[in-house]
Amino acid sequence: MSVDQQEFRGVMGHFATGVTVITTHDGSGALFGLTANAVSSVSLEPPLVLCCIDKGAESYAAIARSRVFTVNILGHQQEVLSRKFAKSGGDKFAGVGYRQGKTGAPILNDVLAHLECEVRYDFDTGDHTIFVGEPIDMSMDQETDPLLYFRGGYRNLRA
Repeated sequence: MSVDQQEFRGVMGHFATGVTVITTHDGSGALFGLTANAVSSVSLEPPLVLCCIDKGAESYAAIARSRVFTVNILGHQQEVLSRKFAKSGGDKFAGVGYRQGKTGAPILNDVLAHLECEVRYDFDTGDHTIFVGEPIDMSMDQETDPLLYFRGGYRNLRA
């Protein structure tokens, strides 16, 4: 039995998630990034994290080629950054502070936390691919609240 796509989207919108920007490079110096909330820890031993990337996203081919990505977990004050990386096309890194990590994947400035990962597995899943990465570097800010997404809108813990 098939379900209606819009209804499915609405039901899944009732699951509150954190907001991330997944960043990568294509191996030739070009940087890519997209806003994503389909991110999850997978395993503690070994430590693994997954992100689900639409095969039509500009970042998809870059992750598939470079086999690296950074999960930049956004803080409550970074809605503008999330919106910038949610759009297709253009130089998303213009005016955005970042540094290149050990893998060359960008780590955005002032994020709540980051996990820089090397892809260990990838799984074809409909219109997305699940990339499972092993973190090789990470950091966190214990003082900042997260940016959340719920029912089609941005939220924070204070709302």
